[in-house]
Amino acid sequence: MPAPRGPLSAALVDVLAGRLAPGALSADVAAGPYGEDLQLALYLCYELHYRSFPGVDDEIEWDPDVLRFRRALERPFLAALRADVPGGRDVDQAIAELLVEPVEPVGNGPVGGGPSHFLLRHGQRWQLQEYVAHRSLYHLKEADPQAWVIPRLDGPAKSAFVMVEHDEYGAGHGERMHARLFADMMVALDLDPTYGRYLDVAPAETLATVNAMSLFGLHRSLRGALVGQFASVEICSSPGAARLARAVRRLNGDDPAGWTFYDEHVEADAVHEQVVRRGVVTALLEAEPELAADVVFGIQVDGFLEARLGRRLVGAWAAGQSSLLAPGLDRSRWLVSQNG
Repeated sequence: MPAPRGPLSAALVDVLAGRLAPGALSADVAAGPYGEDLQLALYLCYELHYRSFPGVDDEIEWDPDVLRFRRALERPFLAALRADVPGGRDVDQAIAELLVEPVEPVGNGPVGGGPSHFLLRHGQRWQLQEYVAHRSLYHLKEADPQAWVIPRLDGPAKSAFVMVEHDEYGAGHGERMHARLFADMMVALDLDPTYGRYLDVAPAETLATVNAMSLFGLHRSLRGALVGQFASVEICSSPGAARLARAVRRLNGDDPAGWTFYDEHVEADAVHEQVVRRGVVTALLEAEPELAADVVFGIQVDGFLEARLGRRLVGAWAAGQSSLLAPGLDRSRWLVSQNG
């Protein structure tokens, strides 16, 4: 269980630990929608629907007071997202914008471009380790948030969506699951691959990227937004994965376990891009054209939250500082021992 970051997460941690009755959770949320306290509390609520935490009563997942508390956290977060992206209904235009990547990142200095550009051109091994620690919150359960939408789709959109998810889960081979490949990469980088290990040092910007997926996936009314988020990830993934694969080779030597995860995404997501665009998005909008605005919203939210996280990471690294919630640069708190 991570350390609380304010009154909301402190109360929820006490409930999950059995020290406080769920009825004591307040539905009066005054915290900032992107702040550490609200984002951690929301992440903890969502995690009850995934693998939960050791010692937490399974019945807490559907406790009405916990669900009421979660809804009180979701409302300001969703409202802020709607206010901070432009919106619209032109799905083709939103996807077209994803397909265009600048030949050179903006700026020639160490802060030009996002994390993959920085790690490829300027990164040090400790910064690559930090990046992977951030991403472990999603990639160790990769494709799970999106899987919530499957029973909410029908026909060709559902079939195409499941095709992509099948690949994400290793196409029937457990050792090829993307979550497993990511865990292998963590070991190669001297990180601890335990599920949730880095939650305690992941900042709100990281939590928000995963919380948005869970928010969209757990609400049927937001199924279009989940499809948009999924499309954004699959369409944008391949170029960044290629840069990161090269960065790992540069910074971590010749261990294939270090770069296989990103190599896999260069190839797989180039195929997935076509399946998602033509098989999922097109089919969904043919069946439910009223979801166009939600699909655009999901695409824009993914870009907005990824940009916020990228600015935090690159800004900290360019200043020689850690991007994690750790005192100074004390990486001994979160690196796995070299002796295992």
